[in-house]
Order: sequence, then structure tokens, then C-alpha cells
Amino acid sequence: MKYEFTGETKAHFGATLKRIRAVKTFGVVAAGEIGGWIQDEKNLSRSGNAWVSGKAQVSGDALVSGDAQVYSNALVSGNALVSGNALVSGNEDFFLVGPIGSRKAFLTVTADEKIGVRYTTGCFSGSRAQLQAAVKKTHKPSTLYYKQYAAALAMAKVCVKTRKATK
Repeated sequence: MKYEFTGETKAHFGATLKRIRAVKTFGVVAAGEIGGWIQDEKNLSRSGNAWVSGKAQVSGDALVSGDAQVYSNALVSGNALVSGNALVSGNEDFFLVGPIGSRKAFLTVTADEKIGVRYTTGCFSGSRAQLQAAVKKTHKPSTLYYKQYAAALAMAKVCVKTRKATK
């Protein structure tokens, strides 16, 4: 077990969120560290180094997994998936749109220290150029799905700032 509920709760848009506390040290999290708010255990993976901290809130069917970090004033909800090495701070580090495309999936765009900006949808996770290539390979430019992804990519470019790697 990597975290537990502290017993502290708060209401947020009809959902009851519960504060978490780390029960062991993992990643950048120390045992005993008070975390952020999640609605249910399904919102934060018990494996990996994923963590929700600060005033951040995760609810609905959203999932934080892998080594992803959701912090500051971030709000993650719906069917969002924050995974891999994604960092979501609630400032200009996160963009979510959907359902779009032929699979009616959500596109999550996050600042990422390794690649600058990470695009995640369904089983795809990679750079803007990689997503553009995948969309172009799958959909013709005249199709609705191609246009949906093009519009989402244009909006994401305005909303999410590239994160430079820190050393």
C-alpha cells in the first residue's frame, strides 16, 4: 500500500473528495507526506510513483498512473488519463479535450520534462509530431476526425507551455 486516506473530506461539484497521505517513501514522495484530493482509489494508481499533491483534485473516472505527478491547483476529472512522466500543475501545464476521433477518446496534453509537451489518447502517448503522423496515417485530411484532431492540436499549442528538463 502506498497511500491511505487521512479522513479529511471536502465536497467538489457533487463529489466527495478525500485527502491522501503517503504510507511509504516512493519516487519524490516521503512516507507521511500529506497529498492532494481524490474521489476514489481508482483515481490514483497504487503502483509506480504516481502522486497527487498540494490542492490538486482528481475525480470521476480520471486516473493518475505511472510516474505522473498532479500538483498545485490542478483539477483532473471525467475520463482523463494522466500517465507516464506527465506533470500537471493546474497552471498552463494541462489541456484535455474529448471525446474526439473515431474512438471517441479524450486527448490529454501535458507539459513533460522529457519531450516538452506530451499528447496522450487511448494507447498513444508521444510528441505532437508523432500524434500528427498517427492521425495523418489513420484519417484523410478531409474527414471529420482529422479536423477534430487538428483543431485540438491547435488549441493545445496555445494552452500548454513546453516544459524544459531541469537538472
